[in-house]
Order: sequence, then structure tokens, then C-alpha cells
Amino acid sequence: MIAYLKGTVLETSDDSVVLLCGGVGYEVNMAHSSILELEAGRECALYVAESISPYDGTVLYGFLAKEDKELWTLFKTAIPNTGAKKALEFLNKALRSVADFHAAIVKRDPKILTGIFGFTAKTAEKLITSLKDKMDAVSVQGSSKIKVLDDAPYMSGVLEALTALGYSAPESRRAMEQLYNEGIDPHDKLENIIKQALRVLKK
Repeated sequence: MIAYLKGTVLETSDDSVVLLCGGVGYEVNMAHSSILELEAGRECALYVAESISPYDGTVLYGFLAKEDKELWTLFKTAIPNTGAKKALEFLNKALRSVADFHAAIVKRDPKILTGIFGFTAKTAEKLITSLKDKMDAVSVQGSSKIKVLDDAPYMSGVLEALTALGYSAPESRRAMEQLYNEGIDPHDKLENIIKQALRVLKK
């Protein structure tokens, strides 16, 4: 069983990467957010899990960190009717902030799961029911982002403006998370911050 691969990124797509290892190219399915951290021609190391598909045979799933693989495995094994691909979709959303995802499950807060991570209300309840007693085994990566964003003086005004323009709350928050991580000036004019958020959303 393949558990770890190290090689050169040959090519990437929205949901997979081809990793060249010793002259052999391995196609590995990955979370889109993790693929964005890779670059063709660069060396990469992945934790790997194998899954047997009735249609595709053995399929490889790759993760940048051991903790990501553990969370994916938890989704696949603990949530009813969740296969490898669906677990990867859940992981892609949770990776926006594992610390906040962990807290939302432990606190049984579906609003965070729907508003921040983009899960449907039905899926949020399903995640809480399935994972509420299992999150202690999950390694938390990084620090919380939600409180920092919510405490920002410009946050409510920007979200209100973006919502009025037709963007959903999850889309707007993701744009603000990106701007925050880029080092947004909190003292800038509100209209300038809105323009920067629109720039991110229109990419």
C-alpha cells in the first residue's frame, strides 16, 4: 500500500496532480485548496491513501500534511454515506481553517459551518451529529480566523455591501479572509476595502 510519495509535480488540475516519482507518474486526487499550493516543476511530498473504486480501480488521494489525511479518514469513516471523493470535498472546505471547523463541531454550531465553510444546513447537522464525539482525536492546525475577522471594524460594512451586490456570505467571508491574510490596512476607507474584496471575488 502506498502511504507517502515524494517527487516532482508534472502537472495539476482542479482536483488532481500528477507526481513524477522515479520515472513513474502517479495521478493523485487532492483538495483544490491544497493543489493551489503546488507548482509544476517543483518537488513535492504527499501523504497518500488508497481507495478502491468500482469504476476506476485503485485511486490515490494525497495530502500535504499528515493531519489532513487523518481528518479525511475521519470524514470517510465516521460520516454515514461518505465515500472518498465526498470526504475530500468536506476536507477542502474544512482546510479554510481547521481550528474554526474543529470549534464549530465541538460547540455544535451549524451557523459557522454554513456561513463560513459553505456547507448546507442539512450537511452541517450531519457533520455535527457524526463528529461531535470524535473531534478530540483531530490535530488542530493553525489558529482561529473567525474571531479576528469578526472583530475587524470594517467587517460588517463590507459584508453588508457585498451581500447587497449579490454575493453570498461564504463567498464574501472567503474574500475577506484572503485580504486579511494579505495584510489589509484596517484603517483604509471602507469603499477601498470593498473594491479590494470585489477584485478578489472577480478573479
